[in-house]
Amino acid sequence: MKVFAGHLPGLSRDDVEWREATFSAWGESVKVMLPVLHEAQARALCADIRAHAGARLKTMEVARIAAAIDAAIARLLDRDHPLRREAERLLPVVTGYDPETVRLGLTSYLKTFRLPQLKRFLAEDFGNPGVLDAFEPTPKGGFVRAYGPELLLHVWAGNVPGLSLWSLICGLLVKAGSVGKLASAEPLMAGWFASLLAEIDPEIGACLAIVWWKGGDAAAADIFLHEADTVMAYGSNATLAGLRARLPVTTRFLPHGHKIGFGMIGREALDSRKAAAVARLAACDVIRYEQQGCYSPQMIFVERGGPVSPAGFARHLGHELAAAASRHPRRRLSAGDAGAVAAWRNAQELQALDGAATVLGGPGDPWSIVHVESPEPLHPSGLYRTLKLVAVDSLEEVPALVGRFRHFLQTAGVAASPERLHRLAALLGAVGVTRVAALGGMTSPEAGWHHDGRFSLLDLVTMTEIERGAELAAEGFAPYVD
Repeated sequence: MKVFAGHLPGLSRDDVEWREATFSAWGESVKVMLPVLHEAQARALCADIRAHAGARLKTMEVARIAAAIDAAIARLLDRDHPLRREAERLLPVVTGYDPETVRLGLTSYLKTFRLPQLKRFLAEDFGNPGVLDAFEPTPKGGFVRAYGPELLLHVWAGNVPGLSLWSLICGLLVKAGSVGKLASAEPLMAGWFASLLAEIDPEIGACLAIVWWKGGDAAAADIFLHEADTVMAYGSNATLAGLRARLPVTTRFLPHGHKIGFGMIGREALDSRKAAAVARLAACDVIRYEQQGCYSPQMIFVERGGPVSPAGFARHLGHELAAAASRHPRRRLSAGDAGAVAAWRNAQELQALDGAATVLGGPGDPWSIVHVESPEPLHPSGLYRTLKLVAVDSLEEVPALVGRFRHFLQTAGVAASPERLHRLAALLGAVGVTRVAALGGMTSPEAGWHHDGRFSLLDLVTMTEIERGAELAAEGFAPYVD
């Protein structure tokens, strides 16, 4: 089967060169055709997107844009819609995730972008979202208005389905003309969304394009990097540093590098009634997209002193991971990924030889848990359902154990009482954690969350102010003044 990726307003399919990428999983294969633009086409496309955004998107009320996004998302949530059926059929083949994980994950994620949630995005960053449409009064006097970039470039990475929609929708809400560069590992959802949006509101659809270039193709990348006013990029720190070095000094750069997440479980969550339920929630965070998200847990700190010990909780978690393996099979690992998992497990087994660790799950199982009784600092796992569970006397010890990763911390999943939640959150925030979530919700950020501690929308805009003094001075030139 062959499917064409991307969204190229103003260009016919016959005018574009296509690069074929083949994906195989679950006994099926699909050929995805990726658009390769020549230099003249790339420059013309950027100019067209900028012009259309200036003439159309910038003059629209943000409510119209939000309504169009909501309508597109509603169609993608409809399991009878042709594109939703296509997504459920093709994304497991492209990403390797099992079909049920894709189905459930898509529904959970897409609900983040319904109209009520879009209003939360806007309200979170703008006290008065009307500033995106017109000058609005400020408490200090005068007026202010927010302007999005004329051309916003999104450089996406990763194979989590639909991850590209987050930044693309944020760009639309601030009325930016957008060009998105597809991630080779998941090149479909962004184009499908853009095509739906163009069908619902052609004027909005003409203001965004979804393109692709081969990683390392400096000539293709430089065209888009130099045409954009703002670049929002995802990837490894090395990739982001390379992009930053090639950008003009006047270009706003919003990088999102690799992050690491972890869990914390208090003794109050470890009685005989709660422990199994907490283990099920933690397993969901581990299984969903095989710990590929920045927000996935790679280590869990478990407090001693509860009716269920850390060792007992490790057994509960192992049971949940084993039970889930039949419902949600682990994706087939590449040789490199399998090697990394094996190397991680081998290192843990060496630790177990000294009696310092206990390894749960056999070498042939699609999951591994390592339980240690001595405190250890945070460290990445082998991913793909590999996890270290560390016993601590008190959760208040954890910030010191994770602090060395300050610049890589993002999400902490916490199961603790209300008073402890706030106390722990203060300690975690002080060492760089930017999101405290419930276990089971680590992989599902809420609408309007501050990604990596930053603003989803506010970082994209420039504020223009009319000072109170200018307003008062203008009164002297009014026709009603003698």
